[in-house]
Amino acid sequence: MNRYLKLVNFEFIRFLKLYLVLIGLTILSQVIGVIVEAQLYVNRANELIYKEFMPKSEFIESYGPMSFFNITQTAWFMGPIVVSGVILVIYVFFIWYRDWLGKNTFSYRLFMLPTARIHIYLAKATTILLYVLGLVALQLVLLPVEIQVLQWMVPSEFRTDLSVSEITNINNLDILFPNTFIEFILYYGTGIAAVCIVFTAILFERSYRLKGIVYGLLYCGVSLFVFFAPILVNEFMLKSYFYPKELFFMELSAGLLVLACAIWIGHFLMKNKVRV
Repeated sequence: MNRYLKLVNFEFIRFLKLYLVLIGLTILSQVIGVIVEAQLYVNRANELIYKEFMPKSEFIESYGPMSFFNITQTAWFMGPIVVSGVILVIYVFFIWYRDWLGKNTFSYRLFMLPTARIHIYLAKATTILLYVLGLVALQLVLLPVEIQVLQWMVPSEFRTDLSVSEITNINNLDILFPNTFIEFILYYGTGIAAVCIVFTAILFERSYRLKGIVYGLLYCGVSLFVFFAPILVNEFMLKSYFYPKELFFMELSAGLLVLACAIWIGHFLMKNKVRV
């Protein structure tokens, strides 16, 4: 366990500089976005109300009150979230290939460590999960700050205040912030299973090289089929026979099976097939 935690710490620090850049980008972009969007709204209100003498009620009726929903629909807010997601997806591949393609024979030294090789696999998966949860936690901390900035800049008569829980229920954000523990398991469990499937596909490629690409793609296809099998059977063979809760537990079982198989196959490949 101690060696596994040391590996997690090692992997976490390797990406830390870029991770801090993503954190800084998120903070700067979203706070600046709140200021810019709020200022644009206030400027428009001043222009129409005090220069063109439009009644306040007519302005609000025409343009609607400012709320944090308007902020979440801008590139200022969603941009850093998308960029962080894309970079983390790329890092799912980079976290492995860097060991083989980087300078010196780092993969050789890594695989020669006096610890079970599966610890390397699990440490990389844990690092990805920690990065994702860290960014989600940052967003939850940022929201109250951004709400306060919006309230400072837009007068209350032109504003509709939303709570943090209301903001996290906005479309596109509800996947990042599940409302229930079951949704959390569904969304983030699916995510970590997908990461492990990709990890194992990479290990197929590292084990068998060109043939491994074909094996990896076949393995991904079979894993996806197994994962979605309950939904496919329910929709196309049984005509929506199962209740949603029954279907959820079948999907959960399929997901756990896929995850367990990914880790087991990854362990087998690392122990017996991977060349360094």
